[in-house]
Amino acid sequence: MVNFLATITARFCVQTSDSNSPAGDNLATNGLPFPWSKVRLPNYIVPVHYHLLIHPNLTTLRFNGSVKIEIDVKNNTNWVVLHSKNLKIFTATVLDEHEAHLSDKVLSVLEYPSHEQIAIFSPKILTSGEKYFLHLEFGAPLSDGFYGFYKSTYKTKAGETRVLASTHFEPTSARMALPCFDEPIFKANYTVRIRRGPSHIALSNMPLEQTVEIGNGLFEDQFEVSVKMSSYLLAFIVCDFRSVSGMTATGINISIYAVPEKWHQTHYALEAALRLMEFYEQYFNILYPLPKLDLIAIPDFQSGAMENWGLTTYMETSLLYDPDISSASDKLWVTMVIGHELAHQWFGNLVTMEWWNDIWLNEGFARYMEFVSLEAVYPELKVDHFLDTCFGAIGRDSLNSSRPISSLAENPTQIKEMFDTVSYDKGACILHMLRNFLTSEGFQTGIIRYLRRFRYSNARNEDLWDSLIKTCSEEDFTAGEYCYSSTQATKNAYRFAGEHIDLKKMMYTWTIQKGIPLITVKRQGRKLYIGQERFLKIVLPDDPSWHSLQKGYLWHIPLTYKTSHSDHEMKHILTTKSDVLTLDEEVDWVKLNSDMNGYYIVHYDEEGWNALTELLRVNHTALSFKDRASLIHNTFQLVTAGRLSLNRALDLIGYLKSETHNVPLLQGLGYLQSFYKLIDKRNIADVTHNLKTYILQYFRDVIDKQSWSDDGMVSDRRLREEVLSLACDFDYPPCLEKAKQLYNSWVESNGTISLPTDVSETVYMVGAQDDSGWAFLLEKYGVSMCETEKSKFLSALASSKDSEKLSRLLQLGMDGTLIKTQNVPSLIYMVARNPVGHFLAWDFVKKHWNELVEKFPLGSFGIRNIIVGTVTQFSSTEELREVEDFFKSITEQVSQLRVIQVATENVEKNIMWLSRNLETMRTWLQQRLN
Repeated sequence: MVNFLATITARFCVQTSDSNSPAGDNLATNGLPFPWSKVRLPNYIVPVHYHLLIHPNLTTLRFNGSVKIEIDVKNNTNWVVLHSKNLKIFTATVLDEHEAHLSDKVLSVLEYPSHEQIAIFSPKILTSGEKYFLHLEFGAPLSDGFYGFYKSTYKTKAGETRVLASTHFEPTSARMALPCFDEPIFKANYTVRIRRGPSHIALSNMPLEQTVEIGNGLFEDQFEVSVKMSSYLLAFIVCDFRSVSGMTATGINISIYAVPEKWHQTHYALEAALRLMEFYEQYFNILYPLPKLDLIAIPDFQSGAMENWGLTTYMETSLLYDPDISSASDKLWVTMVIGHELAHQWFGNLVTMEWWNDIWLNEGFARYMEFVSLEAVYPELKVDHFLDTCFGAIGRDSLNSSRPISSLAENPTQIKEMFDTVSYDKGACILHMLRNFLTSEGFQTGIIRYLRRFRYSNARNEDLWDSLIKTCSEEDFTAGEYCYSSTQATKNAYRFAGEHIDLKKMMYTWTIQKGIPLITVKRQGRKLYIGQERFLKIVLPDDPSWHSLQKGYLWHIPLTYKTSHSDHEMKHILTTKSDVLTLDEEVDWVKLNSDMNGYYIVHYDEEGWNALTELLRVNHTALSFKDRASLIHNTFQLVTAGRLSLNRALDLIGYLKSETHNVPLLQGLGYLQSFYKLIDKRNIADVTHNLKTYILQYFRDVIDKQSWSDDGMVSDRRLREEVLSLACDFDYPPCLEKAKQLYNSWVESNGTISLPTDVSETVYMVGAQDDSGWAFLLEKYGVSMCETEKSKFLSALASSKDSEKLSRLLQLGMDGTLIKTQNVPSLIYMVARNPVGHFLAWDFVKKHWNELVEKFPLGSFGIRNIIVGTVTQFSSTEELREVEDFFKSITEQVSQLRVIQVATENVEKNIMWLSRNLETMRTWLQQRLN
């Protein structure tokens, strides 16, 4: 062994020219220089085919495996560098194309844990253009968390704990299950074999080819060869689940798997998956390329779901639906998550981003296709809340801590943080804007071209813009076709409202700079004076830093607008800081951003706001419900930014008494409720009391007409859920009385009667406010076999005004037995939003920080939800200072986390809102109530 190590050191110079020379501190765990210093792998060795054997032992909770990787060598080298994390490598050998050993020596494996890489040295040079095989044997304990190859458990009705093993690899955790080239660019085929006991089944991406009995009570399931795919999409599971199956019109076998005693909750998911799969095959005009698709509900799961090709995994609440227990919102959620993961089978799986900086090409598309697919397949679900997606994106994007859609991300923590509001929601919103700009048909045609051009391959931001372009004749171009002209004079230009537009240049302004534009509008006679600037919540134009934060920001904005005298939408492209539009005639009002199809905020001059406020008061249906909702949203965003007075915004929503559409109604009510919660946490008794009184008085008619039932369309049922929850939270006597009556009946039946599903959470919350009601709910939480029901129980338990009970809940979460670890982030948030619990939750996070980071790695959904869920409840300078001090004390650990800036900037926003608006709110309420 000593001699062999000396050989490695002596021949260390045999590297390819594109690798970094070893730095002095670039040392492997055994003290030898590691041959590669970059976080990303060298590109001179490319995996072609993985032959994987994996054997998890569900008793010892360990797994062993072997992998033979066919590799293609691009440059002469002695080194193979690939990823491995927390794996023990038992043996490593390199074979030639005939699978003969290249060396009779035992090959040493160098480990470099900080980059999660290993290097294997071949004494014989691997020659460019030749085919080789890398064979590795390895083992590790099943992971305790939610990444890699990890253990999951569930309890039967009889109380028996059963174990399964499942994978979650995105973004960088395939390396925890097998040594591999764990970057999206390294697409390869996979042949998987899994060993298991007789009482279990094994699942992987592809259908089962054959099962072989190998002795000792073991079976080996051998799966068909996969299509070419990235390592993060590989999946395998060993469990004892049951399934329900169906076939699409094109012969794809779809199966839904769940814990045996939850099998009856799988039927809706099957119906939805069949219908959505058939829609996507038609919409993308490309058949799903695998023979089967499995959807499986994993009892322990961190994100909502994961799109592994052919074997999609879900949190139970995202896949299982019990018609007797699940609400309209639960059904909508399940449908949307399935729509999201099925869209990924094309966007992400068939065509994959080249690197994680463009993850929005996966997630933004999948988020947007949720809405496109549901509108087509489930119109009765009335998915009216795409606006909320864009409003959520704006909330993040109007802070200086935001980031461009396409952002630098190199290490695993930075990559995990890319899975955020910007990638998902802003990505979806700019795609929606683009679809409206190109027309639905032009957008769909371009998408099909993109998928066909890059299938089984990788793409970048600019590849999408190039694919949305088709060459057309000059006649087509003049007629307004959405295409590139074939003549040099108009090359690279789209037509929009009679103007020539460079689409790629336009879309770069939305993807490579952060933030959202604010459009200012001033009307003088027939002229509209339009300006654009970066919209910022916290910094005002008179602030010294304002100009530096605005510098260099310019968007190419497809503006749309309506006027009192037009029966159609008008268009203009704004590519400069300011412009002047001339209307055909004098008008009473102008409304920009028709139906909120564009991703920008609009600020009118005083006359403009007066005209729109008056229009809503006398004839609100002159504007679409989307226009009404976006006006409400824009006004309160401008109030937060200090650009509009709170009085004006409150006056504008004065018309809501006559509003009949749920979307603007919930928008206005949501803002008032958020102000109430902010002020309540500051213990400002008079304003809290008056605001509660005003809301209950003003929206009394809406509250009183709600039935305690499951009747009506989905949007009506969602309104009922929100409104009755608010009314009971505000101690509205008729609401409390009815909820208590329903709760008592439910308790008397020992939880056997079915409550109306849309109001059940409100009923539980009212019931949880006394000792016996709380104890009964906790008991029922422990025995329920429905995760959506359990999440409602947990929310109710966390609404208690007893801090000891809240502390007990948090401790149960950390214990991970009664309350599963996966639910800890949402539990912490539930406690934090409770006025009694927000300091309690924050203290808990500080005390248990190291344990929480062990369970939820830095950058993960879990840790981000914990930070945002607790910190953003604060609204004083003292609290801000305490938050900053805590994160300073662990700087080394969290210095890379963008979410800390996001959270602290939200506290600054809360502080500023109160300092700007509290007195105005106090006076306005006194005037209205007197």
